[in-house]
Amino acid sequence: WSGVEVHVGGKREAYLGGYGLSMGRQRLLDILAERATDLGVDVQFQREVKDLSEVADADLIVASDGLNSRTRQLFADHWQTDVEVGRNKYLWLGAYHVFDAFTYAFEQTPAGWIWLHAYYLDAERSTCIVECAPETWEGLGFHTLGIDQSIRLLEQIFERQLRGRALINQIHNGERLPWLNFRMISNNHWYHDNVVLVGDSAHTTHFSIGSGTKLAIGDAIALATNLAEHDDLHSALKSYEQQRRPEVAAVQRNAAKSMRWLQDLANYIDQDSVQFAYALSQPFRVRQPFGRYHRNLATPIPALRRV
Repeated sequence: WSGVEVHVGGKREAYLGGYGLSMGRQRLLDILAERATDLGVDVQFQREVKDLSEVADADLIVASDGLNSRTRQLFADHWQTDVEVGRNKYLWLGAYHVFDAFTYAFEQTPAGWIWLHAYYLDAERSTCIVECAPETWEGLGFHTLGIDQSIRLLEQIFERQLRGRALINQIHNGERLPWLNFRMISNNHWYHDNVVLVGDSAHTTHFSIGSGTKLAIGDAIALATNLAEHDDLHSALKSYEQQRRPEVAAVQRNAAKSMRWLQDLANYIDQDSVQFAYALSQPFRVRQPFGRYHRNLATPIPALRRV
């Protein structure tokens, strides 16, 4: 997708430069699984490892079991995990409208501001993350509304951006939509004996800057490289952590800044669209002088030419 669009209520849209590339998560998993199988890896699906004793004969256990990592919980005292819980409520959805630019859409309701982070997924769908302050979430009744009622309300609020197309909810268990508070995870230690953390089990970054999958793949590459370069496991895991920790920490600092900025949205939302878009870009450390942005923010980004 090309560029970033910022929509604030009925104000004129503002534009940021740049571009992005994305692919469906299932497609990525299919590619990785096929590659692993070709290399002779015994890939097992629908197998849940409930206790590490089940893999006691392994030379190395790579715990890539996500934000709610069970492996991390087994050695909680060792990892010394720090968790910062975000104030805002958020919700992952899809949409049948295809966004050809990364889009921020802020809409004012009687209960306060609510907004979309939306981006291209494939030729028929986009990913949409809805976010708002807890007061807005409760004021709109999401704590009591059923799933279908909640979806219809969100489709009404973001009708302009969705062009009247439907939102997609892939979670149908329970009576209400699974709204969450983001949790920023960091660990003082990334390995213990022959167990090592990678990806979201080791660190998370706020969805407003993405990077979760990119960081996880970066972890895997660094881990594999260090295992190949060191003769003993402890040295390899120590070098892996020393290499990746500062790289991840820099991204996490920006992610935390972005998360807190959105939590303080009321301090910025009354600016005109150009000033607001510039302020929105700052948590990402976009290194461009304001003057250049000020000239370009109100100009639509031309579509990328396919070559």
